[in-house]
Parts: sequence; C-alpha cells; structure tokens
Amino acid sequence: MNWKTILAGIVAIIIILLAILAFSNVLILAQDDTEGSIPGVDMAALWSVRGGFEWIYPGSSFDPQGRTLHNIYMLDDPYQEAKTIMQYTYNVDPHILVIINDQAAAHIFGDNILDTIRQHDWVEGNSRGDAVAMSITSVNPLPIIPDILMGNIRIMLI
Repeated sequence: MNWKTILAGIVAIIIILLAILAFSNVLILAQDDTEGSIPGVDMAALWSVRGGFEWIYPGSSFDPQGRTLHNIYMLDDPYQEAKTIMQYTYNVDPHILVIINDQAAAHIFGDNILDTIRQHDWVEGNSRGDAVAMSITSVNPLPIIPDILMGNIRIMLI
C-alpha cells in the first residue's frame, strides 16, 4: 500500500466517526466542586443535531431507584449512572459525555459565572436554565483546548 491509500483510509475513518458523533446525543454536565469533597452536578444539558440544546435540572432527573443526576458522584459508576438517568427520565440515550468543572467554566465564561448564575436562580427566582442563559454574556473559546488538556473539560464515550 502506498501512503495515499493509507491517508485516504484515515480520512474516511475520521469522516465516518465525525458523522456518527454529529448525530449522537451529547450529555453535558457542569460539575460543581465548591460544595465539599464529593462534587455535585448543578447543571446539565442535552444536545443533539436533531433536538438542539435542552437544559436539564439534575435534581429532577432520576433513575428507577430515585437517585438523581445531582448526586451521581456518590455512586460507583457515575457516568453509566448518568446515562441510565437520561434513558429513564427523558427516553434519550446519550453516547457522548462532556464534563465541565468550575475552573473551565470560569476560564470560558468569566470568574464570577457561578455567583451570577446563583444570583439569577436563587435570589431572583428564575429557572436554572434561564439563569444560565441570562448569566452567559460573553464566551472566551480560547481556553477550551488548554482546559481539555488540563482535565478541566473531559469528553468521553458512554
């Protein structure tokens, strides 16, 4: 085989993988490390090409045993549990999981993003999704790649 055939094969595989991933459901979890030794999930979203972007409140998302998405890190296999919760509550089967921690959120959306969301949510009484939408006034995409490399943003197949 020559290098052109190998390169064409690699490009074809990449295109096929990207096409599959483009039509997969993506579960996005905002991990909150500020509440103690075990993190919680304070915000989640589901995204797909077909369905768009949907905010999910972790406390209202649960599995057949009543365990919520907010507390998945208390379980042995939190990411499989997140998938189970999405299947049980929303009849959606996510294949890609994106976890964004507090540091990445601060880098991308500004240092006071958590306090701003809490202000719009708890103090003003807006829904969690509306509070997030109202709080995100600027996005700095430059830290995304460094945050992935530092482990502040994790992307995995589930």
